[in-house]
Amino acid sequence: MNAARGLLPSAPLVDGHNDLAWAVRELARRGGPPVDISTRQTATRTDLPRLREGCVGAQFWSVYVPSRLAGDSAVTATLEQVDFVLAMIARHPDDLGLALTAADVDAVLARGAIASFLGAEGGHSIACSMGVLRMFFALGVRYLTLTHNDNVPWADSATDLPTLGGLSAFGREVVREMNRLGVLVDLSHVSPATMRDALDVTAAPVIFSHSSCRQLVDHPRNVPDEVLARLTGNGGVCMVTFVPDFISSVCREWGTALTAAMEQRGLNPRDVPDEGDAFRVEYEATHPRPRATTAQVAEHIEHVRDVAGIEHVGIGGDFDGCDDLPEGLHDVAQYPTLFAELLDRNWSTEECRQLAGGNVLRVLRDAEATAKGARAQRSASLATIDALDHPDRPG
Repeated sequence: MNAARGLLPSAPLVDGHNDLAWAVRELARRGGPPVDISTRQTATRTDLPRLREGCVGAQFWSVYVPSRLAGDSAVTATLEQVDFVLAMIARHPDDLGLALTAADVDAVLARGAIASFLGAEGGHSIACSMGVLRMFFALGVRYLTLTHNDNVPWADSATDLPTLGGLSAFGREVVREMNRLGVLVDLSHVSPATMRDALDVTAAPVIFSHSSCRQLVDHPRNVPDEVLARLTGNGGVCMVTFVPDFISSVCREWGTALTAAMEQRGLNPRDVPDEGDAFRVEYEATHPRPRATTAQVAEHIEHVRDVAGIEHVGIGGDFDGCDDLPEGLHDVAQYPTLFAELLDRNWSTEECRQLAGGNVLRVLRDAEATAKGARAQRSASLATIDALDHPDRPG
């Protein structure tokens, strides 16, 4: 453990996905106590003291809103999430600093703070509008997950019934506009067909901000080997997540049984706030939840390394975005536990540095270079979903 703690401060560790902003919003909606991240919290798995203990150098803060929101409601809620994260950064200037580029990470770290990126989780947030996408970029959003748990009109989700077979014509134009802006194409949550279509279109490396390996655990949120293998040519990174259902087959089986029980009760497992949470507690009382392990997370990391190469793996913990975590990885202070496990598996210092943040920072730099070239060649896209996907629809 001491070796891991000695390694990480100089890495730096860049985590691809943290849902603190939505967790705080939900706590407030339910009448919970205020969350002051400057002190150790009990209601969340994230706060500044534990980020420091975990040696986190940079964090992508998710500005997630649920996919039950659509159109103007999704845009408004996403803007509120952006506002929350920007206000959080401004409220803690000694500890957090807004990052818009890979170079900003170095600048923020140099003054002893944690670099803070914004990532929008779900294409529903842009309401089928290139203008909204550009405004999110102007506000600091640096990745867009193409879908969340439900399809969007231009892309299929991993956890919904396919309707398009991947990306529509408008969806492909969204990817091109993201390339032009320098917004990372995040393929977590999307169907394998959408993954393949995005990889066919993109001129910049993609990321999976919080996904694991389908070969090891047959969960639709995980990445098939044939897609992992394409990261080698694309230059992208799969940031392995800690969600137990994604990393443990036993936990996956338990989660499948829970889903079936929820559906029998008439609940939507993909998007259920209060009633669904209450049902989970009730179910777990009679069906004890199995525990995932740090070793299983390491196995997924090693699988990405073996299939795609050491240059194409990263970490996306999904803290405060799931209701359970593996033993040894219960909060953001525990990243050194994972690196201690990898060092015990004979990972080299350089391999650990690449995993921790070197790979995703290289992706950011490559995306920035791609955007610079694209902006020199073409102007902002004015495409609409009606023009590209429904040209025969009456005016």
